Amino acid sequence: MAKQKKHPTGTIALNKKALHDYSIENKFEAGIALSGWEVKSLRAGKAQLVDSYVLLKDGEAYLFGAHITPLKTASTHVIADPTRTRKLLLHKRELGKLFGAVQQKGYACVALALYWKKHLIKCEIALAKGKKEFDKRATEKERDSDREISRVMRNKGKEE
Repeated sequence: MAKQKKHPTGTIALNKKALHDYSIENKFEAGIALSGWEVKSLRAGKAQLVDSYVLLKDGEAYLFGAHITPLKTASTHVIADPTRTRKLLLHKRELGKLFGAVQQKGYACVALALYWKKHLIKCEIALAKGKKEFDKRATEKERDSDREISRVMRNKGKEE
């Protein structure tokens, strides 16, 4: 009997900068067309989404700017391009929603996370609207007040 391998779980990479710069409207789950050395690097957690974005062109979606660092042992015979353009795999109706919304003023399509779903690597992309500077400050202020309230509630529970 063949041994069953345990699938890796969890998040590979997050794009925290996108959450700071954009207000998220809709989220979509997309597959990614990857080569073998990229999958090995992602298993090792060697990915960054900081300056990545999604380009919609010719009825298809592409991930630009995602950096997957090649492993020294995995890519000895392959010329690896860490920031190559990767095709995102979405359903036609999802692509239609994205195309329609990006045509509207102020909407952008950004990559939020790379993660494992069983044995597959998925990319969470979002339809987002850019935040103004005062929106960013308001979000920060709200987060601080929520943190303060939870701290007070936690300490109140310990006193009793």
